Amino acid sequence: MAKKIRYGIIGIGNQGTTYCRHLLGISGAQPMPHSALGAVCDIDPAREAFCRETFPDVPFYRDWKEMVCSGSVDAVITTVPHYLHPEIAIYCMEHGMNVLVEKPAGVYAKAVREMNECAAAHPEVTFGIMFNQRTNSLYQKLRGIVASGELGQMRRTNWIINSWWRPDSYYRQSAWRATWGGEGGGVLVNQAPHQLDLWQWICGVPSRVYAKCLYGCHRDIVVENDVTVVTEYPNGATGSFIACTHDPLGTDRLEIDLDKGKIVVEGSSKATVYRLNKTEDELNATVTMMQMSKLMAGNSAGAGDMYTTETIESGEGWGQQHIIVMENFAKHILEGEPLLAPGSDGINGVNLANAILLSSWLGREVDNPVDEELYLEELNKRIAAEGKFPTR
Repeated sequence: MAKKIRYGIIGIGNQGTTYCRHLLGISGAQPMPHSALGAVCDIDPAREAFCRETFPDVPFYRDWKEMVCSGSVDAVITTVPHYLHPEIAIYCMEHGMNVLVEKPAGVYAKAVREMNECAAAHPEVTFGIMFNQRTNSLYQKLRGIVASGELGQMRRTNWIINSWWRPDSYYRQSAWRATWGGEGGGVLVNQAPHQLDLWQWICGVPSRVYAKCLYGCHRDIVVENDVTVVTEYPNGATGSFIACTHDPLGTDRLEIDLDKGKIVVEGSSKATVYRLNKTEDELNATVTMMQMSKLMAGNSAGAGDMYTTETIESGEGWGQQHIIVMENFAKHILEGEPLLAPGSDGINGVNLANAILLSSWLGREVDNPVDEELYLEELNKRIAAEGKFPTR
């Protein structure tokens, strides 16, 4: 059997515990031929007691820096509060350690940029991010379709992702949750980073952002949990992104309109790709009123003259996605397999989340990438007003 990469998990909360179980192959987890659990780390005595009882053969550390320098691990995963991701990653890379950061890459773009600069200065180590939704074959295929240019340039895109219902009891689990100083925000930094990443991974990075955010909407919190965003892209296309945590029924629908077709995704599991037989510009110049009437009325005969459809479904289970990222990261180190999610990509989602909040705070449209200093200044105002954590 090939050598395995020994992961060190920093932070043994819900997610960290799940990764430990995956790496140990317990609780029905899929075997991981290239990955193993090398050590665990947490500062909470209760979590230490849990680890020593649950994972008795795995070395435990109270100090993550000690674990990094111990020789017990080949890579670390940062399952810690978001502000700590860049700090831990930078230390790891400067000490020759491979690092897989959890999402989001950080809270504010300045820190994430510094982390990326450190990674660029240390190409000898591997730097990745846990964007597990990139393992979804459906989104991989759609990205390929858009990138190929077969449907032309994008004209408009919309994503409604409201399937993040969280009651007040969820926010009361930890003192740092749903705070500016502890978590750095709400739905944009906790629930929606995967969609912010996928949206840009498939459709490209927007250049302008205007947003309306509601803070503590129907919840006893101070951070954003209801977000409506309008974006502009370098080619003049527009986009919208809507997310909230107070809709118990939820919606997950992505649409991408292009010159020669349209893509509609429902529930992140099924997509319909419409391919126009002519570009929309050509249709606009040649379609008769009768053909238009048939199309608008849903007449299949008339529609068939204008477009074809393809259905794409995702066949993999949701529970395996984190395992795929960890195995890919390990195989990149061992065999040079391309990374599904290079760590440097994480700044795109942080920039967009920062731009959304900054636009909401200032009440105007802002550029993307965001003004790092202005965003941090405005964030620190809210941390100071909250009075629970030090400013950054």
